Amino acid sequence: MLDILEQDIKYVPGVGPHRKEILERELNIHTFGDLLEYYPYKYIDRSRIYTISELSGEMPYVQLKGHILSFEEFEQGTRKKRIVAHFTDGTGIADLVWFVRAQQLTKDLKVNTDYVVFGKPTIYGGRYQLAHPEIEKASEVQLSEMGMQPHYNTTEKMKKMGLTSRTIERITKSLLERINTPLPETLPPFIVNRLHLVSRDTALRHVHYPKTADEMSHARQRLKFEELFYVQLNTLRYASDQRRKYRGYVFSRVGDIFNTFYRDHLPFPLTGAQKRVIREIRADMGSGRQMNRLLQGDVGSGKTLVALMSMLIALDNGYQACIMAPTEILAEQHLTTIRDFLGDMPIRVELLTGIVKGKKRREVLQGIADGTVQILVGTHAVIEDTVQFLRLGFVVVDEQHRFGVAQRAKLWSKSQNPPHVLVMTATPIPRTLAMTIYGDLDVSVIDELPPGRKPVVTLHKYDNQMTSLYQGIRQQIRQGRQVYIVFPLIKESEKIDLKNLEDGFEALRQAFPEFRMSKVHGKMKPADKDEEMQRFVAGETQILVATTVIEVGVNVPNASVMVILDAQRFGLSQLHQLRGRVGRGADQSYCILVSKYELSNETRRRLDIMCDTNDGFQIAEADLKLRGPGDLEGTQQSGMAFDLKIADIARDGQLVQLARDEAQRIIDDDPECQKAEYQMLWNRLAALRKTNINWGAIS
Repeated sequence: MLDILEQDIKYVPGVGPHRKEILERELNIHTFGDLLEYYPYKYIDRSRIYTISELSGEMPYVQLKGHILSFEEFEQGTRKKRIVAHFTDGTGIADLVWFVRAQQLTKDLKVNTDYVVFGKPTIYGGRYQLAHPEIEKASEVQLSEMGMQPHYNTTEKMKKMGLTSRTIERITKSLLERINTPLPETLPPFIVNRLHLVSRDTALRHVHYPKTADEMSHARQRLKFEELFYVQLNTLRYASDQRRKYRGYVFSRVGDIFNTFYRDHLPFPLTGAQKRVIREIRADMGSGRQMNRLLQGDVGSGKTLVALMSMLIALDNGYQACIMAPTEILAEQHLTTIRDFLGDMPIRVELLTGIVKGKKRREVLQGIADGTVQILVGTHAVIEDTVQFLRLGFVVVDEQHRFGVAQRAKLWSKSQNPPHVLVMTATPIPRTLAMTIYGDLDVSVIDELPPGRKPVVTLHKYDNQMTSLYQGIRQQIRQGRQVYIVFPLIKESEKIDLKNLEDGFEALRQAFPEFRMSKVHGKMKPADKDEEMQRFVAGETQILVATTVIEVGVNVPNASVMVILDAQRFGLSQLHQLRGRVGRGADQSYCILVSKYELSNETRRRLDIMCDTNDGFQIAEADLKLRGPGDLEGTQQSGMAFDLKIADIARDGQLVQLARDEAQRIIDDDPECQKAEYQMLWNRLAALRKTNINWGAIS
């Protein structure tokens, strides 16, 4: 049976070599098994017949049974016709309308013959009409067997080859009819029975052709659980392996360096949340196992201070520490922040990025190799082969989703034992998603802001209100504040957006002739970009006009206004990140979301959420529900690619927890994957994995 599922898709009736090529290119479907795992995205109840008298214009697709009274033809320009069939079921009359290939479609239809018609009703000229309906002779339709009709996502290229949703439905049906023995089970009986799941054979047949909504629901529940279960089993297995295989450095001392900093250099009292997280990190580093911890905290919650104090523990134990940031601007800012925090403490902190060259670079590399550089701050440059640490014991990865996982893994080769790893993110991650993508990491959360911070006030304005908005900006600048104005920059249309930025910059210069401005975007040379940023940081310019390059890490406490133009083009998490650039000082700060007036309901909801809450976790949960998980990581995380086919992390939170509990129970019982009763699971996991390396286990 496994062999038949691995057969080439071209051998399914109705596919052949040409359609095979399209299915492979558009949907990554290569085998019979791939086709069966291409699930419908919705179902329409075909078991019910409506009457014309029951119709309303808001209804989705409906099914009618009746006969055609007569046909009418209408000229639609050169050699084009619209054909209308007047259709009745005795309770009223509806028009069936064809515009394309009308004569060919209707030549076999006859008056006074019973048909079953399926389509979407609309109202035109005071009468219901169904455009391009599906129509079959009533004598050839078994309504009791139709059940819920599946609908499949298709692309334009597929449609051109005749691969519509209905075609996929027929091809899948012919394949299932051809497989006349039960499809193999992929979960052991003890899980299937305990959780009252249907068999995989039943699930795959009913997910494509359910007779009832109940059959469809049970099938989807089984397949969702299985998908989530193997993702969790994969993650937990490698987390367990890592804990057993890799011994971490034991940092038992909290010595002079840490204590001197805590006593003499702490810039402000730690919040309760910061103290709790430092205790968790200290316990990890003294445990003898390698730490892999995810530190979540909103912008401005004090993650960098926690990271620095953790690095000082490594220094107290005779080891070097490193912090890796995604951009040169952010790396330089970390360097400045850390040096400011340390003050006159005799600790050598150096920067390594692409702009550190020549003699200075050679000096830094030498210091890393001989151990005199105690803390290294850098970008991707840190993982180059020329960088050799003497004793690397602690690594901080900031905004980790901006790095490819393979790049982060290179840090492991810089040390005899794997260093302790602290992953920081200011992008709050919903619990279900963290459990799935970061399941191998222990999670710490800083859920308090330092005292004295005022929540940012967020307002939504329309682009016809710019005059009053400009007045508000002038008022803030005259009070000594600074302002960010952000234009969207979306990759698909960079040239257009860049022009928008350039034109917008000129328009703003005319609107604010009395103020000085900086301009920053991703296409500028790094040196030019840094110079413009530094002018704003130093207060030489009052307005910074930018694209989303300022989303991460720029710290200007004097900036109190963030204006985001075309806010409808941004996701919630991105808006929240941009808002985090203000509110970093003691003054009241504002975030103004500017959009056009015509917005979809979803976009309006997104902007309303931003105005209603500053809580990053609430925003992340809402974003997940609105947009789905996407590929939050840049490079997909687990060895089994994170490409869920049927489960939905946002909406299946309870199933995620159930799958995790089941996977944890098995890992606890068989940590070395040796027991015979679990061999089916380990074999299935091996078959699902795309590579032999689980990048997800390398934080």
